[in-house]
Amino acid sequence: MHAENLLAARRQKDDFFQRHPQSPLTPEQQAHFNGLRYYDPNPDLDIIVTLEPLDDDAPVPIQTTTGDLRHYRRFGRFSFTVDGQQATLTIYEADYGFFLPFVDAGAGTETYPAGRYLEPEYLSDNRFHVDFNLAYNPYCAYSPAWSCPITPAENRLSVHIRAGEKLPEGDWVQKT
Repeated sequence: MHAENLLAARRQKDDFFQRHPQSPLTPEQQAHFNGLRYYDPNPDLDIIVTLEPLDDDAPVPIQTTTGDLRHYRRFGRFSFTVDGQQATLTIYEADYGFFLPFVDAGAGTETYPAGRYLEPEYLSDNRFHVDFNLAYNPYCAYSPAWSCPITPAENRLSVHIRAGEKLPEGDWVQKT
């Protein structure tokens, strides 16, 4: 996504969080909300990838932050390079589309410990547009009242993904 469009989308998201009745924040949180934190746009992490298809159609149970299970299907795996280091992630398929949860090396200090999410765009022929600048925190990062899938072990990276949303900070953040 072009940097100007990305920054505009981030402003819209902040406005939604602060003002909209369907915001994941409580009214008290909205009153003190001062914006989400993001990495600067990083064009090196806006990539087109080709998946290695996975033949396993068995549903994969993924535990949520509230202890429930949600089921996904492993769609495929791709490798890419971040700061000179190789990384591999699995894209899952859900009823609503494609899902890419991941945890990076900054988890707990720079990024949300349970992981961030993306909905990669399917292009064709096992190719996807994966823009890590669009990586976002699940709603459970803002309140323990939300139930969010916990990133599976296969999508826990030893490299930093310095793109997208950072760990929330401020008086408005509920400690989970």
